[in-house]
Amino acid sequence: MLVWIFVFITIFSVFLGLKLQRKRLFALPLLAIAVFMLIEIIKVPLPLWDTITFIFDLKG
Repeated sequence: MLVWIFVFITIFSVFLGLKLQRKRLFALPLLAIAVFMLIEIIKVPLPLWDTITFIFDLKG
């Protein structure tokens, strides 16, 4: 479900960006993903700084 929302945002922003010739609209999908990631980080029941350090301390 969430993937379809991002696909719709991407198609919509590319269509409007080409039609209106505004380059800023091409950044809309990236902004939407960044906002989504920020909301998901805030939803973690730890203090914000602990959550951020936990994310960057993960070893792949």
